[in-house]
Amino acid sequence: MHIVNLQYAFFIIMIREIKGDELNKVKELAYAIWPIAYKDILSEEQLYYMLDAFYSIEALQGQIEIKKHVFYLVEDELEKPLGFVSYELNSMPNKAKIHKIYVLPETQGTGIGKKLYELVKEKALEANQEAIFLNVNKYNNAKSFYEKLGFSIVKDEVIDIGNNYIMDDYVMEIKIIS
Repeated sequence: MHIVNLQYAFFIIMIREIKGDELNKVKELAYAIWPIAYKDILSEEQLYYMLDAFYSIEALQGQIEIKKHVFYLVEDELEKPLGFVSYELNSMPNKAKIHKIYVLPETQGTGIGKKLYELVKEKALEANQEAIFLNVNKYNNAKSFYEKLGFSIVKDEVIDIGNNYIMDDYVMEIKIIS
């Protein structure tokens, strides 16, 4: 188990790996975060279609068991979930992929997202990954967060997710080994 304790101006956080029996916390966070994060980007119908497709307990279990995603949860000192990250090593040869990185809106700007990225970077370096990449919706404010971390856009990608919906994304990447 990887636990990180960090003192921020107003709270202490712990970051720890979670398995299938705690995926309900990830689902609950996604259902709390997504309607705020995507309210101006996605229709309500597409938003809930995507939440149901990507954040059902069965979908999350498949991401761990079949796709080999690794999930970490951030909690405060009272064990209240604040956010999460999931990543996959060697998603492409020698490249790790951040599949999900979300924190509650009220904790944005506190450094928690950066700590989640740094954790993924540490794990990627341990596994000799040369770069980390991710997809971000072209209209998502998180794009500027990733740019501040050093990510840059490497391509556009439109992904058909079914039900006549698409994801219109940038693929962003950062080299971590020269």
